[in-house]
Amino acid sequence: MRETWRWFGEFDPIGLNEVAQTGAAGIVSALHAIPYGEVWPREAIAARKAEIEASDFTWDVVESLPVHEDIKRGTGDIEQLFANYRTSLANLAAEGVQTVCYNFMPILDWTRTDLAAPVPRGGTCLRFSAAKMAAFEIYMLGRDAARGDYHPSAVAAGTAWFEVSTPEDQDLLLKTIMAGLPGAVDRYDIAGLKTVLHSYAGLSHDDLRDNLKQFLTEVIPTATELGINMCIHPDDPPRDILGLPRIASTADDIAWIMQAVDTPANGLSLCTGSLGAHPENDLPAIAQTFASRIHFVHLRNATKQPDGSFTESAHLEGDVDLVAVIDELLEAETTRDVDLPFRADHGHALLTDNQRDFQPGYTLIGRLRGLSELRGIIAALTG
Repeated sequence: MRETWRWFGEFDPIGLNEVAQTGAAGIVSALHAIPYGEVWPREAIAARKAEIEASDFTWDVVESLPVHEDIKRGTGDIEQLFANYRTSLANLAAEGVQTVCYNFMPILDWTRTDLAAPVPRGGTCLRFSAAKMAAFEIYMLGRDAARGDYHPSAVAAGTAWFEVSTPEDQDLLLKTIMAGLPGAVDRYDIAGLKTVLHSYAGLSHDDLRDNLKQFLTEVIPTATELGINMCIHPDDPPRDILGLPRIASTADDIAWIMQAVDTPANGLSLCTGSLGAHPENDLPAIAQTFASRIHFVHLRNATKQPDGSFTESAHLEGDVDLVAVIDELLEAETTRDVDLPFRADHGHALLTDNQRDFQPGYTLIGRLRGLSELRGIIAALTG
């Protein structure tokens, strides 16, 4: 398995000279400054590639080439958006980048309610509190229907939290929920979020599936011709939020996506943290079932609570059996004769991490710990 590291380019306080000391060989990056839906110019791709290679790395994976919200909604001038996406793929292929990660989550990418939850023996981690999310939806967004979307204990705890929360607490929660949007993406205030949510009114799971299938039908043939592997990232968290459908949360969802356009270029980014937050997902079984279609791997762990909350654990301490998952991935590599790129996904803020800026979840020392632990698993399984 090939060790990679996610780097946010001009938006990343961690420099490539520091990443080099982690031992990772490849970089996972994107052109985060380009607005969603616009073409990625070949010149900009070449410049990012040259920057990466100047530090003795390879650009192994694009994460992500974003899908415009109009495509997810099935509205607007989507034919032009499809054309732009295909052109971006062609420009990436011309510069030798052949693995492209994307997601189909409406509005938000990964969503958390706490960016600095304390962990035993020091340090902090990312956490999703079902109670805080319920409070956000029911009281801050005024979505009373959300009461039925959460465990009763989460609704009760969320109500208690909201009743004692200050305006500063509520503002911090909003900013935290927005933090999963990478790069230069605009964040929403409450009014703005309500407006964009209204643009999705009435969209069902079947509608979103139809729109994803249309996207795949439009871009996967081009990806195949270019030798590019597309790989969808699972929903994070793997559940409906904000009244919006999520359609990449379970093994059944993944099977539907793989069958929608049944060709190797339509693949999966296996994220053990995202899928591992769902109580019904068996990650080693998912890795085995979709072994032929996994093109990129995010390895992290999560500890789940009965009310739907979860905490991002240290890589070897959560509910996901990462040893068994990696064993399946190594078997897939042998069968397919490939070297799967993987990265330690997210990381606790440890030691001096909190003395510097970093993208939420993308610490230096915390991810280095995770990468070292994963490296040890791989060495033990292959030694």
